[in-house]
Amino acid sequence: MFKTFIFSTDLKKMAEPKNKALGFIFITLLLDVMSLGIIIPVFPNLIAGMQHCTLSEASQYSGFLVFTFAAMQFLFSPVLGGLSDRYGRRPVLLFSLFGFGLDYIAQAFAPTIVWLFVTRIIAGITGASFTTASAYIADISPPEKRAQNFGMIGVAFGAGFILGPALGGILGDVGHKLALGLTGTLAPDNALLKAIDTRLPFLAAAFISLMNCLYGYFVVPESLKPENRRKFEWKRANPIGSVKQLKKYPIVLSMVGSIFLIYLAAHAVQSTWSFYTMIKFSWDQKMVGYSLAAVGFAVGAVQGGLIRVIIPKIGQKKSVYIGFILYTIGLILFGFATQTWMMFVFLIPYCLGGITGPALQGIMSNQVPANAQGEVQGGLTGLVSLTNIIGPLLMTSLLSFFTRVGGPLYFPGAPFIMGALLMILATVLVMGALKGKDV
Repeated sequence: MFKTFIFSTDLKKMAEPKNKALGFIFITLLLDVMSLGIIIPVFPNLIAGMQHCTLSEASQYSGFLVFTFAAMQFLFSPVLGGLSDRYGRRPVLLFSLFGFGLDYIAQAFAPTIVWLFVTRIIAGITGASFTTASAYIADISPPEKRAQNFGMIGVAFGAGFILGPALGGILGDVGHKLALGLTGTLAPDNALLKAIDTRLPFLAAAFISLMNCLYGYFVVPESLKPENRRKFEWKRANPIGSVKQLKKYPIVLSMVGSIFLIYLAAHAVQSTWSFYTMIKFSWDQKMVGYSLAAVGFAVGAVQGGLIRVIIPKIGQKKSVYIGFILYTIGLILFGFATQTWMMFVFLIPYCLGGITGPALQGIMSNQVPANAQGEVQGGLTGLVSLTNIIGPLLMTSLLSFFTRVGGPLYFPGAPFIMGALLMILATVLVMGALKGKDV
């Protein structure tokens, strides 16, 4: 996204030998997020078509699909995090990418909603790319540079969400038109015809994921030195045990509640954006793709540029507080938007709130020794997965309840207001956790 301007400084730095590994992991994550972003614009229509239901009803199915993925990730992320501390980041990362590739192929040919749930189980078990990438970055970054380097995850996320959804929206439209042209040649229930229709983006996502896996196999080096590896222990490689390990690091443990609420609030956007904009503004899948591309642009600008200026200048603690305020304002504005253009303008304060994440992650990572970064990142990913279990169900249920025919009140923005309230509570908790601490 906005390649020339936003990434120019970062690419120059990554070109330096000492930052070469960071450049490799950035490309890996960029392609990974692209493959995810490609399928988002077509998912609402895919579910609605499978179940022959309204978008309001389809949003609840979407919530349960995310719930299934998150439950599996909650169970298996600590295991993969522990394995990465024992055997290295590289094999775990490649395993995750290969699993995603197979998952997208299965989704492209899934005949029923049940098969979509099966694919979500597979993806949840193998989905540890961001956990491992976080540990990878911690391995190769000095403490004073970790917050800025963690921001590269946000850059990859932003870039992938410019290219991915925009490409997905276009492919979804092209696939639908191509399927219409083949209707007279192939039977209506032909698996290939269905895959070409709304599911062409899934095939593209599978290709990108598998190519990304090959790229990682030949290019990405191992980051974890043998002397920094630890023995794999099952008692530490489970969701509860992994979270319990956080108690060894007081600041990390004290911030668990606020982190939980932050990611729970984020599902107001993540779980309902496509459905909300289609229901309220009658967007098609191309418009959803373009809007997510705008989100990616804004996220990349903040994560790839602003945080490298703001965090060193005002410090990690102030960055966290300012980010919370901006996040909350953005969510409230989304909830009361009445025109399409407002959704694009209101992205500015919401995405500026993105300075919070790298600052928080930098604070926590600096409290953890080198041989436990994978364990802690796995524990935090497990915690995030717990919010992914609750968040989608909460937010999609709110959207469905306040948009259903004959409901007591029509207010599609309800999930965003709930997100704003959760963000305010998270701010209070993090202020208590950081009060009087020099971080």
